[in-house]
Amino acid sequence: MVQKAKILLVDDRPENLLALEAILSALDQTLVRASSGEEALKALLTDDFAVILLDVQMPGMDGFETAAHIKRRERTRDIPIIFLTAINHGPHHTFRGYAAGAVDYISKPFDPWVLRAKVSVFVELYMKNCQLREQAALLRLQLEGGGKGGAAGKEPAGLLAELSARLAAVEEQAEALSKQLDDDSADAAAVATAAHLERKLTGLRRALDALEPGTGGAGASVPSQN
Repeated sequence: MVQKAKILLVDDRPENLLALEAILSALDQTLVRASSGEEALKALLTDDFAVILLDVQMPGMDGFETAAHIKRRERTRDIPIIFLTAINHGPHHTFRGYAAGAVDYISKPFDPWVLRAKVSVFVELYMKNCQLREQAALLRLQLEGGGKGGAAGKEPAGLLAELSARLAAVEEQAEALSKQLDDDSADAAAVATAAHLERKLTGLRRALDALEPGTGGAGASVPSQN
């Protein structure tokens, strides 16, 4: 069973949150509400999110300040942030959003289809990264097993074959996603994230190949998946 990704929706107006939920419900992911910057930061302490939709104009801690706090935390600094705003003060205002760490800056009223498409890209990248971390964990178990039956009582050869097949599936999906991003002329941030994912996949594939018989197996190192 594939675990759903969590999407954080931050807006002080309940009607706006309701509208976002209606637009994003088709993605079939877990939507989490936050009615203030403080509430958003609290949610980020315990849960992992694929992407954050953050309203700029909020009483108290506004979107810029909230984003600054998110980017200062090691746990949350890499979560993509899409700013939503009903006010357009020109290039300077937009630049401030990107400077605060946003991957995109969308003015209201926005096209529901465009917003859903942008969010879906980051959800898919998040899911691929989760799969990659799972493959890395299995590979570490194999290395720690030292050839004595491996993880879950499986023989090393059988476990290696299973790991290779799972990794191949993730590689295929990541390649398809990268081609889709190229074809759609997607946001530079999404393209860069996809490229980073592919580099991590390459490192994991090399470590897995090094475990094959006759290649010095136990000396292989598993790349970090942070």
